[in-house]
Formats: sequence, structure tokens, C-alpha cells
Amino acid sequence: MGTDTHAFLSDLARGLAPRADQLTDVVLRQLLDALPEVWKYEDIASVAPVALSEHMANILEFLEHGLGMTEVRTPPAAIEFARRLAEHGVPISELLRVHRIVHAGVLDQLNTETARVAGSQELINTTTLTLSAMAFEYADRTAEQAVAVYQKERDRWLQRRLIVINEAGTRIGTTLDTTRTAQELADLGADHLADLVTVDLLSSALQEEETHPVAGPATLRRIAQAVSDSCPDPAVVAGQTHTYPEDSEPARVLATGRPSRLRITADDVPPWLALSADHELALRALGPRSMLLVPLRARGNPLGLAQFVRRQTAEPFDDDELLLAQEIASRAAVNIDNARRYTQERSTALTLQRSLLPHHVPDSSAVETASRYLPSGSRAGVGGDWFDVIPLSGARVALVVGDVIGHGLHAAATMGRLRTAVRTLADIDLTPDELLTHLDDVVIRLQREEERGTDEISATCLYAVYDPVSRICSLASAGHLPPAVVTPPPADGDASAPRTVDFPRLPIGPPLGLGGLPFETAQYELPPGSRLVLYTDGLVQSRSRDLETALALLRDVLARAPASLQETCDELLSALLPSRPADDVALLVAQTAALDADHVATWDLPPDPAVVSKARTHASDQLTAWGLEDLAFTTELVVSELVTNAIRYGKSPIQLRMILQSALTCEVSDASGTAPHLRRARVFDEGGRGLLLVAQLTEHWGTRHNREGKVIWAEQLLPASSAHAPSALA
Repeated sequence: MGTDTHAFLSDLARGLAPRADQLTDVVLRQLLDALPEVWKYEDIASVAPVALSEHMANILEFLEHGLGMTEVRTPPAAIEFARRLAEHGVPISELLRVHRIVHAGVLDQLNTETARVAGSQELINTTTLTLSAMAFEYADRTAEQAVAVYQKERDRWLQRRLIVINEAGTRIGTTLDTTRTAQELADLGADHLADLVTVDLLSSALQEEETHPVAGPATLRRIAQAVSDSCPDPAVVAGQTHTYPEDSEPARVLATGRPSRLRITADDVPPWLALSADHELALRALGPRSMLLVPLRARGNPLGLAQFVRRQTAEPFDDDELLLAQEIASRAAVNIDNARRYTQERSTALTLQRSLLPHHVPDSSAVETASRYLPSGSRAGVGGDWFDVIPLSGARVALVVGDVIGHGLHAAATMGRLRTAVRTLADIDLTPDELLTHLDDVVIRLQREEERGTDEISATCLYAVYDPVSRICSLASAGHLPPAVVTPPPADGDASAPRTVDFPRLPIGPPLGLGGLPFETAQYELPPGSRLVLYTDGLVQSRSRDLETALALLRDVLARAPASLQETCDELLSALLPSRPADDVALLVAQTAALDADHVATWDLPPDPAVVSKARTHASDQLTAWGLEDLAFTTELVVSELVTNAIRYGKSPIQLRMILQSALTCEVSDASGTAPHLRRARVFDEGGRGLLLVAQLTEHWGTRHNREGKVIWAEQLLPASSAHAPSALA
């Protein structure tokens, strides 16, 4: 019976061979009905009939020649079919289901033909059993080979996906620049996923505002796009803005945050895609066939939309490609959001920083100044560097430069608080070391007020006071680099000859905020025309060179610097910072002047009340010599009150000094550290009105302390008629 069964099957296969295509069509229709989703991919739909036909021919050949199942090999088209299923991310269960349906259909066709041509029921039964056993073994062997190919292709695709994701990690987000990050996303997508990739961002995101779920037509700006080698340029160029209707697919993707896959035909271009007539013509020339819309979202907020377009195949993006696009778009969205937040904070911090720095350095006859501030060009953000020029009593001027440790808004705000504190402390005329001691206390109090977990406040500061009368510069440093001092060329020498540049030895105290450690004041006499160059460490510290090399370069530039202070600043920045600085830079260049001896008058006074009248006479005579007789009444009253206070409440030696500069200053010094108090005298008091009169009659007045005692001073504005007076500076 076995021989009869195999002979019958051989004859049956030989008779069915001419009708193989017909049998294949029947099974193919069954497969289409059972798995409609598989056929949406063009390449799968094209290879499936070939694979099924090869399976049918293979089975009939085995039956006709009685071949053993050990020789079964999966047909090439079926191998390709499995490989393409893996490429498109179709689950392996679908592949196995295809095999079951195909072989069940073929077996059903063979059993039907057996029942039709077999002469006996016994032959039908034995043939049916034989066919079933052979079909199951054939299905198992071919399925095993197909699954191996599927898994190999799947592993290759997953490896490729990991490679692309890793590549996204290195290529996307290389800078904190929104446009650059978007372009990196577009370039990566064009290299691995699509023929055309565009990135549109919401206008609110580009304006550095907080974004919210889209309501109503949203305005987007195309900020990046990339095409493959075979794709023409798109019609919408980067920088153009556009909107999508509320009922359009992009608007839905933006609103819901869910991606969308679309098929596009040349005759059915979506209205929202053709933004204009010219754009529609360009789209037809481009010939898009499938599209993937992926929202760009970060921290729960919409930022924009990435579009991946294919023109060479109409196959939709499969699930794996969708996941890959979402992965790289998600990475890009986070980087774009980081970039816009960084830009927003940097812009805010820079605005705050610049608003807190002096916009107009006050006029001072003691020094001529030029300054520069450069924000950091690194990801660290704007720091807390600052400089200041503060007029002081007695024609003196304070020069300040400081650096708050850290970057961002917190550093900029701290800088503003410290600059205000320095100005307040300078107003009471403290010596440099005393001022830094008080400023250190301010920083410690700020540290105590800070919340836990925030960066600890610390800063460096250099405070210098220059006196044009004595030509003495007093300096103290709290962890800050010493200034450069440039001496002027000799009066009878070559003005173009190199100048001498020194970095004076200066006791460097601890940075502000440590507390309990002393600061020291150093004093240097500066010839008229000397230059003091104060700077923060961002000017000289760099990863590409050591500090000594930078200071040597600074010395060389200053030695040959031009006469213009502004040009000197520019040359310093050009030489020391050829590219954007890695840290903030504050630079202050001050050229000193000396007050002409004819504009300073000094008298030593004995502690005798009778000398008050002589002091008034000295003052009156000096005003006559200066051509300021109009100020005689007020000046005599001021001198009388200040000298009387010094004799009555102070200690010897007592000295009266008058300084003619941009204002007339009267100073009386004594050896007592007791400060006077301004108060209102009662009706029957015989005294107590002197300082009140001085305060009402003069523009400014105050007290400053030094190591020898104190100085009480008062300033008067010069009358307009004195504008022709000679310069007070040498």
C-alpha cells in the first residue's frame, strides 16, 4: 500500500504541475484575507506571490520524485520574505502564522485533489495521512530556516538601531544652540531614515517663552532641514514661518503629542502640506510618497514638529522606524529645550549683569579710565565679574574689580549685591583692608541666608584707592590677582619706547566668605601718567597656556600699548583672547594724574581757638588767588565750623587743607578717632548747629578715618564763572 500511495502522490504531483499557479492563487487569497496588515508594505506584497509559488513548486517536486525531507530547503523568495518582515518590524508570530496558513492551504488543495482522483476510500485515507505527515515536517523545516533568517535580520536591524541611537548621542546636542541642534537632528534623519527631514519649532519656543499645549492655529518657524543626495531641495526654506489648520494632521500631532504615519500620492497632496501654489508645484516635483510626523516635546511641553519624508518608496514607516524616529527626536527635543533654557537664562543673566555694571564711568580728574566686560563663551554661562570706579572725597578715586565664583543668574545677582556693598562701604571712606574685612562679613551673612543645597557664595576682589595729591595708590586684595602697573616714559625720552611693566608685590588675602583672616593694605607711589590695569582671571587663565605665559603676554602688550586707553583695552583682549573667553572677563585700565601743587593749599594749625580767625583769613586769601571770591562767605563759614570742632573735640596735630579740582574741597584733619554727629540744636542751645549749617550750605560732606585720626571734609560746586580756571592736573 505504501508503494501505491507514493506512486499515487507522484502521479498526482505530475498532474498538478501545470495548474500550480492556479493552486497558488487560491492559497494567496486565503493569506490576504487572514493577514491584511502584512500587505501594506510594497516590497512584502511583491515578494509574497513569488515565495508562495516557489513553495508550491518545491512541494510538488518533492512529491513527484519522492525526495526525503532531510533535503528540504526553504525557497529563496521565502527567505527574502522572512527577511523583509524582519526589516519592517513585523512580529515573528506573524511570520509563523504565514507559514501555518500557507502550508495548511497547500495541504487542503492536495487533499481536495486526492479525494477527486483517488479510486478508493482506502487510498484517500492513506494518502491523506502521508500528506499530513509530510506537510508538517516540511512546514517545520522551512519555518526553522525562515525564523533563523528572520532573527539574523532582526538582530542586524536592532544593532543598526543601536548604532543610530549612539550616533544620535554624539551628533545631536553638541552645542547649546537651538538652530544647530535642530540641524543635527535633520542631518541624522536624512542619513538613516528619510529622503527629506524638516524641523519646525513653535514661535513661542524660539521666543524663549514657556510653551504650553497648542490651542488654535500654531505659528511655526522652519529652522532646519536636510535632504539625501537624490532629493531636491524643499520649497520652504529655513527661517520661513507657517501655520497649520486646526483640523490638519500636524496640528493634531502637536496637540496630542502622538506621531502620525501618512501615505501621499502625487494626485492627493494634503492641503496643509501645500502651503502655497509654488510650494505645491515644488512638492509635486519632490514626489513625496510617505511621511512620518513626530512631535518634539520636552518636560511635557510641545516645542515643535519633525517631518520625515520618503520619495523613493511608498512603503509607510514601520514600527521600528517610528520608534527610532521618536528616540532621536526625543533626544533632540531635550537638547533643544536645554539650549533655549540656557539661552534664556544666559540672556537674563547677561542683561542683569550689564545693568549692574557702570554704564558711564563718573568723570574724575584723578584718573582717566577705559573698561571692557566680556561674558563667557562657554556652556558655563554668564558669571559674576564686575568693575567699578567710585569717586571719593579729597579728589581721590577708588578702583574696584571682583569676581563672584560661579555662573548664571545667581552669580550675576550676587555680583550686584556685592557691588552695592562696596559702594556703600566706599562712601564711608574705609581703608582698603578695612573695606574688604567688612565686605567679607557681608559675604558670610549672604551665605547664612542662602538655602541649603545652593552653591556657596564666594568671591575675589581687588580694591584700590588713588590720591592725586600725594600720588599714593593704596591696594588690598581678597584672593584676587594683583594689577599690572605701567610706568610712563621719561619726559625727555622717546614716547614710543617700551614702557616698564611691573606686577607689584601685594599681600593676597583670602577670598571673601572665609572669615577670620586678615587683609593688608599696600601703598605705592605712582608717577603721573602711570597706568593701573585691573582684571579678572578670565583674561589670563586658559587651558591652552599657563598663568606665567599669559602674564608675560600681558606685559608685552602693555609695554607697547598705544596712548589711547580704549585701544589698549582692545589690544589686550585681541592678544590674550583670540576666541570667545571660557570665563567672564572684566578689564579696567586707569591712567593716573597728579593734582597741580598750585591747586592744593595746606596749613598746620595749633589747638588754640584764636587760630579760627586766621584759618578764615587763609581760606579767603586762597580763594582770591584762585579767582573764587564768590565762594568766600560759605567757605569761611565751613572752615570756621570745621576748625572749631577739631580744636574743641579733636587732638593735635590739626591741619586745614583746600583742594581745587572739579569742586572746591575743604578738609580739616586731627588725631582723634571720634566722629562728629549731625544733630538739630534745640531753641535755647548755644551750640550744635555747625555741622547742620555745613550740610545745608555745601554739596557733600563727610568724615573719613585713617591710621592717624580722622578728616572732616565738605565740597562746594564751582560757579560757572570759574570755568576758565586752569587745569588742576599735571
